[in-house]
Amino acid sequence: MGEDSRRLGGRTGGRLGDVREAALTLFAERGYRATTMRAIGEALGLRGPSLYNHVGAKQELLRDIMLGTLDRLLAEHAAAVAGIEDPAEQLRRAVVAHVRYVVSHKREVLVNNREVLSLDEPSRVLLVARRNEYERLFRNLVERGLEEGRFEVESARMASYSILDMGNGVAVWFREDGAMTGEEVAAHYGRLALQAVGARPA
Repeated sequence: MGEDSRRLGGRTGGRLGDVREAALTLFAERGYRATTMRAIGEALGLRGPSLYNHVGAKQELLRDIMLGTLDRLLAEHAAAVAGIEDPAEQLRRAVVAHVRYVVSHKREVLVNNREVLSLDEPSRVLLVARRNEYERLFRNLVERGLEEGRFEVESARMASYSILDMGNGVAVWFREDGAMTGEEVAAHYGRLALQAVGARPA
C-alpha cells in the first residue's frame, strides 16, 4: 500500500471526509471553478492520481456538499417546529435554527449561495427543488400566520425570501471572535423575523 493510500484509507473509509473538508474550504475561498483536483490533493499532501482512489470527480464533491447542506437544513427546520402550534413561535424557532446552522457552517452556506450554476444536471435540478421546498416551509408559516391574524405583511413569498436572504447573509460577516456569539446572533435574527412579518401578540 502506497503512502497516499495509508493517509486516506479506502474510498468508503472515514478519511474520505478529509477530502470533502479540503474541497469545501477551497470552494468557499477560491470558488468551484478556480479549484482544481490537484489543489485539493495538495491540501492533503496527496499526489493527483492517488486522490481519484477516494473520490470520482470534483463535481461529485460539489454535489455532495450542496445537496447534503439542504438535507441538513430541512432536517433542522423539521426539528425546530415540531410540537409547536403557534405560527409566530414556529417562525422564530425556524429562523433561529437556520441562523444557528449558518454560523456553524459558513463554508457550506457560502458554497450553496454561489455555486448553483456550477452544478451539472441532474444535480442542479435536485438542488433547486430542495431549495424551493425549504423556502416554501417558511412561506407556509407566514401564510398561516396571516390566516390566523398573527402577521401583517403584504406578501408571504417576499417575506420568506427576505428572511432567508437575511439569515444567509450572516455567513459573510459572522466571526467567532466578534461582538456577539452565534447563539446571540441566531436569537436576534429570530426576533427580527417576527418584526419583518409584523407579528402580533397571541
